[in-house]
Amino acid sequence: MLAVILSPLYVLVHIYIARWMYRWVKKCLRIDSHQYFKWFWFAVVIVYLLFATAMGVGFLLPTGAVKRFFVRSGNYWLGILLHVILVVAAADAIRLILKRCRRIDQEKLASRRVFAAAGIFCAAAVTALGVWGVVNARIIHTTRYETVIHKDAGSIDQMKVVLVADLHMGYNIGCSHIRRMAERINAEEPDLVVIAGDIFDNEYEALEDPEELIDIFKGIKSRYGVYACYGNHDISEKILAGFTFGGNGQEKQSDIRMDEFLDKAGVTLLRDESVLIADSIYLYGRPDRQRPGRGIDKRKTPEEITEGMDLSKPVFVIDHQPKELQELADAGVDLDLCGHTHDGQMFPGTLTVRLMWENACGYLKKDDMHNIVTSGVGIFGPDMRVGTIAEICSVTVKFEGQKVL
Repeated sequence: MLAVILSPLYVLVHIYIARWMYRWVKKCLRIDSHQYFKWFWFAVVIVYLLFATAMGVGFLLPTGAVKRFFVRSGNYWLGILLHVILVVAAADAIRLILKRCRRIDQEKLASRRVFAAAGIFCAAAVTALGVWGVVNARIIHTTRYETVIHKDAGSIDQMKVVLVADLHMGYNIGCSHIRRMAERINAEEPDLVVIAGDIFDNEYEALEDPEELIDIFKGIKSRYGVYACYGNHDISEKILAGFTFGGNGQEKQSDIRMDEFLDKAGVTLLRDESVLIADSIYLYGRPDRQRPGRGIDKRKTPEEITEGMDLSKPVFVIDHQPKELQELADAGVDLDLCGHTHDGQMFPGTLTVRLMWENACGYLKKDDMHNIVTSGVGIFGPDMRVGTIAEICSVTVKFEGQKVL
């Protein structure tokens, strides 16, 4: 319903951009009176409409190569559109301010040369941001943290945990990107690998090559294994520009093929349950707070998570969304590993995301609990990252016995 409500706004934005583009082309080329200008502009409009409608066309098409082309084109376009809106709106605001400045030569400000130069600058800025966003999204960094837990972990004095999240495998993220992720993980020689949700991007059919992806995951080397919890996108539903469709009020569930994929890939899925690593460390995987998935009507509270645990042992939690931090700390959790936020993924989301989360990305100490939120490996929606990085997190956890009070 929200997508339907916002669709007129999407059309108005395109009209606003097309208006300025039309004026700019006329000023730059000086061919508004030329007999071929109408045909030239007709071709521009057709190309513009192709990209502007690509997301909707891709959404309606059946699974296949043509659908993949349109969905990917639409995702690129969505990123470009966000940049165009920001750049053109900023240029428009600057123009309005200068028009009210008495020291500015208004005749020169309104000249064809200034208008054309401003348009060229805007086009260059949008192009630079778009190219950098696409390239930057495919560079996976390694962010390292060190934490100390004042509990006894038996014979384990130190453990290296690699946290990844938000892979969003689908139309945007394919085999080459996941292979780079696996190489980064293996380079850390981890003791434990955890995946904090959004492994898939809603549609299992969108996977580039499931068998090859499974082989890549099987190549991840970890002393104590690879564990995962599901996120809000690890369920089967149609998605368009971030809006999800389907379900008609019914419980939204993960595609059974997603579960089978993880099983074949050697990834242990934790669904509101825990395992004891090396008989010394509890690892608990929480279902997503918004979409807990098949068989889970209501996920356990932080108090229920640790109920029955020997809290003299370290307790690790993987939870897709970084919520209930104080409640988890009060329940005796020592390390909470999360994703979901993408650190905003694209400016200005990098700023607004910090208004929504206590810890939008990075490290936060909550009493005796360490909370780490990763910006994620993959991308969602726009096939770009601007102002953020794709990353894996390598967390060195040192155990120093029971804290002396």
